[in-house]
Amino acid sequence: MAPSESLGPAPVRGAGHSVTVIAIVAHLLLLPPSGAEADSLSLKALRIAAGKRGSLYRYGAQGPHRFDCSGLTYYAFQKAGREIPRTAQAQYWKTVHKSRSSRVPGDLVFFHRRGAVYHVGIYSGRNMIWHAPRPGRVVQRETIWTNQVWYGHVP
Repeated sequence: MAPSESLGPAPVRGAGHSVTVIAIVAHLLLLPPSGAEADSLSLKALRIAAGKRGSLYRYGAQGPHRFDCSGLTYYAFQKAGREIPRTAQAQYWKTVHKSRSSRVPGDLVFFHRRGAVYHVGIYSGRNMIWHAPRPGRVVQRETIWTNQVWYGHVP
């Protein structure tokens, strides 16, 4: 580019601030915060999981008609636009860990014993989750039945 060419008007400087910098800051303020994007992603995954209500449990299945617990969460987040690991333990390590008091619908709920995760569901509010429970059962909404849970947010 020749020295006389420009990518736009030259910034006007005043009081130590560049109009260009102010324009960039104004643009950034118009973007939705990343937390809002993540929240809408989690809520979309929650709706997708709920939409699988009645689908049969099958160990190792990840949809679209049969699921195991982590297969359901994997499927829901994948369809919502975010790739997460396939197993419950690996999903736990990829989430932003949260306290019970800060959990929100769309967060993952990890059931654990002696430090190992054995089950996962998607929090739907009011101490309930959507999950694929076990063989012989179907994807359903159920009350969290233990305090031996950890919470995580998919970033």
